[in-house]
Amino acid sequence: MKVIESLKIKEKVYIEQFENGLTVLLVPKTTTNKKYAIWGTHFGSIDNHFIMPETKEEVYVPDGVAHFLEHKMFEQENGKNSLDTLMALGVDANAYTTNDHTAYLFEATQHFEEALEELMDYVQHPYFTDENVEKEKGIIAQEIGMYDDDPAWQLYMNALDCLYKENAIKIDIAGTVESISKIDKEVLYKCYNTFYHPSNMVMVVCGNFEVEEMLKKIKAKLIEKPKQGEIKRIYAPAEKEIHKPYKETQMEVSQPAFIVGFKDRVEAENMVQRHIAIEILMNMLLGKSSPLYQQLYQEGILLAQPDLDYEFTKEYAHVLFSGQSKEPKKVQEALLKEIQRQKENFDQTHFERMKKKVYGDYVVEYNNIADIARMLLADYLKQIQSFDYIEQFQSVTPEYTKQILQEVFDEKKCILSVVKAK
Repeated sequence: MKVIESLKIKEKVYIEQFENGLTVLLVPKTTTNKKYAIWGTHFGSIDNHFIMPETKEEVYVPDGVAHFLEHKMFEQENGKNSLDTLMALGVDANAYTTNDHTAYLFEATQHFEEALEELMDYVQHPYFTDENVEKEKGIIAQEIGMYDDDPAWQLYMNALDCLYKENAIKIDIAGTVESISKIDKEVLYKCYNTFYHPSNMVMVVCGNFEVEEMLKKIKAKLIEKPKQGEIKRIYAPAEKEIHKPYKETQMEVSQPAFIVGFKDRVEAENMVQRHIAIEILMNMLLGKSSPLYQQLYQEGILLAQPDLDYEFTKEYAHVLFSGQSKEPKKVQEALLKEIQRQKENFDQTHFERMKKKVYGDYVVEYNNIADIARMLLADYLKQIQSFDYIEQFQSVTPEYTKQILQEVFDEKKCILSVVKAK
């Protein structure tokens, strides 16, 4: 068993890889009575074109399959729904699909062993029929309709449409009503058998438990499967330029909303360092204590503190500033001016203050077992060790951060997505 430790935050992660390829990350914590388990597969909405490892068959699947599969996994052959079974045990259970992975999870103070057995049972025993697949299409079509009417989601999807021309991240995670109409049980089984192989999955358990005992419980419920070769995923070629600078949609909203985005390059050197520098820069530029935010808020141009996000995998990377404003273009113009000002006269005192703030945010995440588990899962699937954010923090210097400012926050790579009132 491999053990990774961060002395700075006094945390340990025990890593075990079983013979069938499943990786398990265990984080024991004696300071809580809760336990949190999350089981994820490296299969998200962008994985719609791939070559099957065994047959070498090239496969295209309809948009929304990963999300559709997540919905169907709870239904069991005996007629029960595993989500209902978990809820009846008194545990908080859920599942979600992202652009690059799907995860099944629960949090418990009691009945953890029974819940773990149920989780491992339903994730390893898919049950798809013509009838239950057809029935699900109506349910997911309603969900798609809800997202179509959600201003925040449309704002985000429009931003992605501005940033990328062909990249699969532009695909709505749930797909479209038309795309899900093409999904059948054969498609679901093909994707399940390819992507839900243990070698493509990671389980994280965090909470109050003994490591060896937890490993035994997991191993006892694992189904033995022959080893599988690498899944060859086929994506659109990387795009350096943005697709379009501006997109506007009119919807039923009380206040206009905006996203100012910057396209970053994928597979840059040391993504952990880069991510830290970008987090610091976002806070310097438009964080709660930034001079620009204070100015725009006092002038009534910004209505609240914007959300600051950096999203990246090996297939996409971008910075997003999102918020509400009656004059979104003024926000973008002011932000670009502030970026230029910082490029010419970098505020080192503000940098040091924001660096401490971001470090504090990272440390606080380790207070919550759910945050720890989800972070470890998402980072592991990106081939990142989560502790690296803590260990590499001091290596992010003002000089390096200025370099990232020049490279990432480029006006030519900037987009504006706006949702206005009808």
